[in-house]
Amino acid sequence: MLQVNNVSLKFGKRVLFENVNLKFTNGNCYGLIGANGAGKSTFLKLLTKEIDTTTGDITISKNERLSILKQDHYEYDDMKVIDVVIMGNDRLYKIMKEKEELYSHTEFSEEDGYRLADLEAEFLDMDGWNAESDASFLLSNLGLLEEDFHKCMKDLPVKLRVKVMLASALFGNPDILLLDEPTNSLDLEAINWLEEFLINYPNTVIVVSHDRHFLNKVCTHIVDIDYGKMKMYIGNYDFWYQSSELALKQMKDSNKKKEEKIKELQDFIARFSANASKSRQATSRKKMLEKIELEEIVPSSRKYPYIDFKITKPLGKEVLKVTNLVKEIDGKKILNNISFTILRGDKIAVISNNDLAKTTLFDILAGLTNYDEGEVVYGKTIEPSYLPQDNSSYFDNDKNIIEWLGGFKKIDDETHLRGFLGRMLFSGEDVFKKVSVLSGGEKARCMLSKLMLEEPNFLILDEPTNHLDLESITSLNKGLENFQGELILTSRDHELNQTACNRIIEILDDGSIIDRRLTFDEYYEKKSK
Repeated sequence: MLQVNNVSLKFGKRVLFENVNLKFTNGNCYGLIGANGAGKSTFLKLLTKEIDTTTGDITISKNERLSILKQDHYEYDDMKVIDVVIMGNDRLYKIMKEKEELYSHTEFSEEDGYRLADLEAEFLDMDGWNAESDASFLLSNLGLLEEDFHKCMKDLPVKLRVKVMLASALFGNPDILLLDEPTNSLDLEAINWLEEFLINYPNTVIVVSHDRHFLNKVCTHIVDIDYGKMKMYIGNYDFWYQSSELALKQMKDSNKKKEEKIKELQDFIARFSANASKSRQATSRKKMLEKIELEEIVPSSRKYPYIDFKITKPLGKEVLKVTNLVKEIDGKKILNNISFTILRGDKIAVISNNDLAKTTLFDILAGLTNYDEGEVVYGKTIEPSYLPQDNSSYFDNDKNIIEWLGGFKKIDDETHLRGFLGRMLFSGEDVFKKVSVLSGGEKARCMLSKLMLEEPNFLILDEPTNHLDLESITSLNKGLENFQGELILTSRDHELNQTACNRIIEILDDGSIIDRRLTFDEYYEKKSK
């Protein structure tokens, strides 16, 4: 069990948390949510004792082991993959290494023998003989091949190194498991396996994630960080979201009724306070008025951008026709003779384990990359806009935000541009920030402002939720559900794929495609079977 007792954390005058009292118990998965900067990752650092509390203490039951998903895979460049996973149980790994060192002695002392006996007993008690097979099991289920297990970390692509670090965190069934954005860079199969693993996990899990479907699938509780307070709710993310929206509505409705009553009493007092026959009633009503107190509604510190893609040009029947498209990179056909037609009403999610294939297809559709063979033809009424996964080239200049946005569409009225930026949470002096120094989330919101300003009737979106917080992802999801044009997107966000799309195109390993007119959940169910 993990217990947080009267914990506060301050950085100078800034109070991040205050008087936090929480208990985390076995068999439960706790989703940690809050606005960007609320302190989710910082709270995990408190739990691991990486940083100290200002007041209060954090206790873990005796002999319980805590494990955290580490983000710096470069630290292990010269280590074998299998060793990095086993290192997730630090004590077991140290025993293994000390055993190896003792067995390597050419002269074996009596002291060595006693020490080895102790180590072997502890090794057996920790199920050390199954360590390598347990590590292999995790790696295989996360999508690594057996040939990768004994490679050095530096010889793996980054995408696989991330999976190794996740396997290391999961290794040995730690009593308390801390996961900060565990689904980042994972493919759909790996996410699905991790969901099932955590659903059946018998110990304590605390997870930070921007993936709403993942939080809904694995969480039994939600811990909400807002205004320096941390409150625990039973249920998954959707239950928390709907409950909080309902509670706020009820408070507003209650206050509205009270406001109406106050107005009625005020009117009565104003009309009859000078009338002798009514003065007693007026006095009693004044006393009633004094007793009515409006409940204070403290709005959440979360800010939801307003995302709404308007179209000015109606679409014709045919949006886009791709015929026998071929693209070869480094001698391999990553798009191999693919053909598909997008018609009015189509909302397409592109799925593939090959990220390069998806991005290359989107770059081709946006006219940024040439193809080797085939044909790409847009309908005459189509005005596309592209949101690339890598937006760095858009911000490699010295413009401020409002100058930057104005460069994409000639608009003389600065108020109009400020309106778009205000929707995306850039207000006041924010619009004069240099785009070159913006955070990843700010750049993503700028790119969405650009798309809304252009008013396209066809959207091409390559991982549009990257760098966005939960609030922005929720707003983007609603915006795409309401979009009256057509779209093709690729995203690891399960809920976005399910709610915004009605057709799936899967790019296979050989570069060919499977085209299915079904929802993402239907596709996923077929694929699982």
